[in-house]
Amino acid sequence: MQNTRLNNLLDAIARRLEQWFINPWRRFSLLIMSFLFGTFLGTAISTTAGQKAELDIVVAAFLVFLTEITSRIFYSRSFLSKRSLWIESLNILKVGFTYSLFIEAFKLGS
Repeated sequence: MQNTRLNNLLDAIARRLEQWFINPWRRFSLLIMSFLFGTFLGTAISTTAGQKAELDIVVAAFLVFLTEITSRIFYSRSFLSKRSLWIESLNILKVGFTYSLFIEAFKLGS
């Protein structure tokens, strides 16, 4: 990329955020928020898709595809060498999403 002022500004913001999240408590709180947002997303998507009852299969296939892509990114060998916060929070979001779908399935079964 070119070395523009906007690019330099975005790089500086990214570096400062990365340094801010080095603190373990801030990192843990971000991961907890990611898990809770994934739980919310799972409930919201399953409720919305179930209410319309038109695109259930398409939505389910798309969500499985996104979940598998996230797993592929997180568990690849190149990720094991470096622990990126954004990829880790994406994986925790996926875990919360999957957990929420299991909870919704238990609600429907009872």
